[in-house]
Amino acid sequence: MGPAPVVIAGAGPVGLATALLLARWRVPTVLLEAAAQRACPGSKAICFQRDVLDILDRVGVAGAMVAEGVTWTTGRTYFREHELYSVTFPEAEVPPWINISQARVEELLCARVAAEPLIDLRHGSPVIGYREDAEGVDVLTPDGPVRGSHLVGADGPRSAVRRLADIAFPGRSFEDLFLICDIKASLPFPKERRFYFDPPWNPGRQVLVHQCPDSVWRIDWQVPPGFDPATADLDAMVRRITGSRPYEIVWLTVYRFHSRVATSLGRGRVFLAGDAAHLFAPFGARGLNSGLQDAENLAWKLALVRRGAPDRLLDSYDAERRAAALVNLAVTARTMEFLVPQSPPQWEWRRTVLERAVADPEARKLIDSGKLAEPYWYVDSPLTTSTGPVPEEPGAARPPVPGVICPDAPVRGGRLRQRFGAGFVVLVARPDRIAPATAMGAELGADVPVEVLARSELGLDSAVLGEGAGPDSVHLVRPDGHLAAILPSFSAEALTTALHRAVGR
Repeated sequence: MGPAPVVIAGAGPVGLATALLLARWRVPTVLLEAAAQRACPGSKAICFQRDVLDILDRVGVAGAMVAEGVTWTTGRTYFREHELYSVTFPEAEVPPWINISQARVEELLCARVAAEPLIDLRHGSPVIGYREDAEGVDVLTPDGPVRGSHLVGADGPRSAVRRLADIAFPGRSFEDLFLICDIKASLPFPKERRFYFDPPWNPGRQVLVHQCPDSVWRIDWQVPPGFDPATADLDAMVRRITGSRPYEIVWLTVYRFHSRVATSLGRGRVFLAGDAAHLFAPFGARGLNSGLQDAENLAWKLALVRRGAPDRLLDSYDAERRAAALVNLAVTARTMEFLVPQSPPQWEWRRTVLERAVADPEARKLIDSGKLAEPYWYVDSPLTTSTGPVPEEPGAARPPVPGVICPDAPVRGGRLRQRFGAGFVVLVARPDRIAPATAMGAELGADVPVEVLARSELGLDSAVLGEGAGPDSVHLVRPDGHLAAILPSFSAEALTTALHRAVGR
């Protein structure tokens, strides 16, 4: 009998990605899905950020996503009949943003899962309990127990795993209503994110418009209390966007937004990821993007602990990803205070800012229509060899310092980030440092892969790595692409210490 699998509850995108990422490390998984068959009504999440596309590239679906998805680089914000400002992201080999439905991404992930012999996907298998001991966990299902080394709850907002682990899920749910409507139509709009505050056709509220593949458009309205799509004049609402052009409603739903983070993302051998761990308002695309970052963070740590790394490496999952969730919670909470004010002073602030912004560029900086998702900086992680303070505010420029995700750049044979994901990578400035750095990596043991690469042999422009890229510097990169350490000069002792810290020793 082979090693016990990791048991994953929930075959949504986060659970599927976790299983595929573990398979890259040759870790078997049993993926338990409560539903009898895969069903994903509607598009759900649609915006995928470029750093998350790197994760999806490691599981083999990013190429198809980029080929099918709608790439956009510009977001525009309007107030009534005025365009207030626009933001443009630089184009690169990996798009800054693509729009493609969660349903299609799940299809692509499911196809990869079906072709992976290390993944056992079982539909109609809800988790109804578990028993943990010193060696593993018995996960109870209606068909009997499943023995595993660990249990991952990626089973959504109403997570059975979270409930069974007795992990609280504090926060709040809001009464404000929003209507998502996916329509199929030929519209003359460019491939942009368009956000409308107080348009004449939805006064006092807002509307968000995104283009998706196959001439589908996502329209997200704030709607009044008591709104019922069964009795509303949906045609009149849609016509405000499409004019007289023909259209077809593909999917619609009414939702409320939630702001919640679990009090812990790990308890013993049980871990939470994605919506089971956190819920955010959707403006800014911080939900599924963050969930996929949970998946990668947890997968490499589970893999190394199963190979002999200390259990406290898994403690860093909660330390890093719960910190990320709390930042996302704070960012989206500020956004929702502006989008749907909850008090008269907040309403007055919003009105004043928007009216000033028509003529005042400084006021435009105060508008919050959703700060777009970005990777969290693990600068305070116990795995990071810190080099000093960095800017903390969300959206600030990200210098390539320890904790920040490593910049991407062209190298011989592809992109730098395509060299990450299978273990630790040590980037040395000088080729003669490869042999001694390799020896330092070997001290971690054969079960912790460490690859040493010279910047010159990669053809890597040192400027990409910022001020820390000196003539004898060393950059240690984690399997998830985050910088664990930057050494100003090669030192066997310093590199050994940084490597051991990065694996929880």
